[in-house]
Amino acid sequence: MIEEVLSDLRKVGGINASAAVTRDGLLIASDVMGEIDAETFAAMTATMTGAAETAMSEVKAGDVRRVIVEGESGKMISIGAGSNALLVVLTDPEAPLGLILLKIGEASRKIAKLLE
Repeated sequence: MIEEVLSDLRKVGGINASAAVTRDGLLIASDVMGEIDAETFAAMTATMTGAAETAMSEVKAGDVRRVIVEGESGKMISIGAGSNALLVVLTDPEAPLGLILLKIGEASRKIAKLLE
């Protein structure tokens, strides 16, 4: 079922890869192609999200809603999928961020329900 949610995300223009991962970086499911190593993608994005959560806590800025990292050839977005998991996606650099954030928000809620 989680694989279907991830597969549906690929239909959104600009999303190149996605994964559901535990908050400590273990891969639950993925939809990645090409040279991306799904396990490394899972581990690194969980680490990135954990660091952002720690930083926000230190400055008393509240809970992290999402983490977005923009690079030359793409964006990486991480969002919570329940209390124990994350949904992470890799997008094209020019992908429409508003639509993508809407769709990954919907997908993260679906994944959270599936993991209950």
